[in-house]
Amino acid sequence: MKRAILFLLILLSSNVITAAISPKEKEALIKLYQVTGGPQWKVKWDLKTSETSWYGVKIEGNKVIALDLSDNNLTGKIPSEISNLVNLQVLNLHKNQLSGNIPQSLGKLKLLRILDLSFNQLFGPIPTSLCQLDKLNTLDLYMNNLSGTLPSQLGLLTQLENLSLFNNEITGEIPSSLYELKGLKTLMLNSNKLIGSLSKDIENMIFLENLSLFDNNMNGQVPMELKKLSRLKEMNLSYNKFNGFVSKDLAVLDVMNMTMLNEKGLAVALTVVSDRNSAIVSED
Repeated sequence: MKRAILFLLILLSSNVITAAISPKEKEALIKLYQVTGGPQWKVKWDLKTSETSWYGVKIEGNKVIALDLSDNNLTGKIPSEISNLVNLQVLNLHKNQLSGNIPQSLGKLKLLRILDLSFNQLFGPIPTSLCQLDKLNTLDLYMNNLSGTLPSQLGLLTQLENLSLFNNEITGEIPSSLYELKGLKTLMLNSNKLIGSLSKDIENMIFLENLSLFDNNMNGQVPMELKKLSRLKEMNLSYNKFNGFVSKDLAVLDVMNMTMLNEKGLAVALTVVSDRNSAIVSED
């Protein structure tokens, strides 16, 4: 009798150790493998083995909480079934050859804290559904071919600290809701096709450390409120069409010394007025 009980305890403990993830999660992983050229990945999965041994898959409590397949030669499109990985906190597909649109279904990953789809060949607009990820800390979509305007609901991402969308084809103005992200530390929107002005509400981003907007078509006055951002360590507003006066401190802080483009598309030198702490954009 004692032996039977002992055997049952061992069997139960063994099941706890080897318990699998849910069928939906496993199906989602297999689908991802199949549609992104799994057999050609740098590090492949052996689908005959336990998913606990699959490269880049982190499992805790029988749940897939992280998927890191960066620089692993993934091709094709991101399947919408990836949204069945409902416990994901990290999704990193950086530096692959993924194409197509970003699935709207990613908005269902409510626990996601880091989403990195950068350095791929993704195109189309940024799905508004991503703005439903209210636990998101980092959103990296840079170095793709994304187009359209920035979602007006970006302000809903109240936990966001890092937003990097540079080197895309994003158009339109910076939405007013973006300036509501008071916890933002990094904002990199450079090398897009943005227009419009930089709002004085930028002063709301009191934790901002890195601001990069260079190589766009933005215009208007450089807001003096930038001086209030005491944590700002690096800034690049150059190669836009900003005009007017800026403080000497801001001019020094800018990586390219506030070099702008005039209406003729010519580089405009920045002339510092020595008798006061300001500078003016000039064609001299």
